[in-house]
Amino acid sequence: MTNAAHVAQRYIAVWNETDPDRRLALLVEHWSDDAHYLDPMVQANGHAGVNALIDAVQQRFPNCRFILQGTPDGHNGRVRFSWSLVPAGAEPIAGGTDFIRLAADGRIRSVSGFLDRVPEGA
Repeated sequence: MTNAAHVAQRYIAVWNETDPDRRLALLVEHWSDDAHYLDPMVQANGHAGVNALIDAVQQRFPNCRFILQGTPDGHNGRVRFSWSLVPAGAEPIAGGTDFIRLAADGRIRSVSGFLDRVPEGA
């Protein structure tokens, strides 16, 4: 199995990439063509759909970055990790735990996100 920490770091890097073309290239490299993202507030399908979702989150929360919390864990083609959304120079405003299912080639096939803390008005 691909290293869980490596998968989580690549995942976070995509969410932090602000250039849409570079972000799409990372999605193509690290997410399967049929990738699916789902959390309690939104879902997205495929590279273009996930790219648009991340762009919308970045527009809603400018100057924020996603940060890994704790140590990612994985087994049998699945990865679990927690994250925080942190504005520059401030305390986290959101956090959650994501569960990834990997495709046979090691790319991300699906993400199920659970939101532990959501900013007011989100």
